[in-house]
Amino acid sequence: MSASMRTTLQTVPESLPADHVSNANVRNRQTANVEKISVQKKGSESATAGRVSSSRSRTSDEPHIGKYKLLKTIGKGNFAKVKLAKHVPTGKEVAIKIIDKTQLNPGSLQKLFREVRIMKMLDHPNIVKLFQVIETEKTLYLVMEYASGGEVFDYLVLHGRMKEKEARAKFRQIVSAVQYCHQKKIIHRDLKAENLLLDSEMNIKIADFGFSNEFTPGNKLDTFCGSPPYAAPELFQGKKYDGPEVDVWSLGVILYTLVSGSLPFDGSTLRELRERVLRGKYRIPFYMSTDCENLLKKFLVLNPAKRASLENIMKDKWMNMGYEDDELKPYLEPEPDFKDLKRIEALVGMGYSRTEIEDSLAQAKYDDVFATYLLLGRKSTDPESDGSRSGSSLSLRNMAPGGGTTSTTATNAQSPSHRGVH
Repeated sequence: MSASMRTTLQTVPESLPADHVSNANVRNRQTANVEKISVQKKGSESATAGRVSSSRSRTSDEPHIGKYKLLKTIGKGNFAKVKLAKHVPTGKEVAIKIIDKTQLNPGSLQKLFREVRIMKMLDHPNIVKLFQVIETEKTLYLVMEYASGGEVFDYLVLHGRMKEKEARAKFRQIVSAVQYCHQKKIIHRDLKAENLLLDSEMNIKIADFGFSNEFTPGNKLDTFCGSPPYAAPELFQGKKYDGPEVDVWSLGVILYTLVSGSLPFDGSTLRELRERVLRGKYRIPFYMSTDCENLLKKFLVLNPAKRASLENIMKDKWMNMGYEDDELKPYLEPEPDFKDLKRIEALVGMGYSRTEIEDSLAQAKYDDVFATYLLLGRKSTDPESDGSRSGSSLSLRNMAPGGGTTSTTATNAQSPSHRGVH
């Protein structure tokens, strides 16, 4: 054992079944000791979602989609691309994911509409916000919040590992957002550094709900999805799972990655990675505090039944260091404010009737009126943004050739702040 490292051991299963994952494509990204590995997702789960009609318009020589002026491409996939755009009526920057529906098979379309339905259910300051859904016969446009700071993954590549104080501020926001999803009976299933974005003020925005699903306690799921280095051992074993516990494991991998700049489990092949995950053995860097190590042990537990709940994690000593007067608590979602007279009058001034405004807001139509109302309530986007990929672009990884998918009691109404971070 290296003098600078301590090794943490977990219980090893007596026998390991044959690999559950097939058609896996493993690739390494040898930068800052962080790897990106993708695997094709198996299986599908049904979903439905509302459809919104649309039209394309041009008010100048510049390309437009509806009331959005397209600025530049910030992401591309096989059957989708993401454009940075400006909402003309408000001047706010957004990201628009443009999906060619004609290239997707029925199963992939179901997953796409499930993603849209789930995003409509979520309203948390640390989750990428959906503003509008525009649908034509051949194309689906998803208008989303633009996170100008890019991926946490790229931040780690550029700056290296985070000091624990900085990692704590980020991780509190991540845990708050994921626990909020679990409260709403939603699991993400693809939590990783690449799907954590930063806004212009370095706040976390969780993105890419392409593998998310609703869960019902007592009803098991069996789809392997997500990125293997972040995947829980029971997924490699082909076992069914309840839902939240696989996100909890992934959060442990994320915490380790933030603090160390590397992954706790890696391998040159998927089989090697699988064996290391199933051994549950990982190194603790000499600079990691004992409190952080103890917190990791609550996440990275081979037995999913013994993994800590996020409500328990929120009370952990390390999580609340420097926040003694602001202990992390489950997020209390405020009632939607659809009666802001200032914004309503602004919409009237744009030519919308009070009846259509009231109707759009009451029914949460995710149309022009609804999006404009939401955007009027948001502060301006950082004009110095460099066009880093936004949250809506991350699902592009999920569009594989052939229409398949690539796997890989509340009292606080505020998102965890970055107070005390320098």
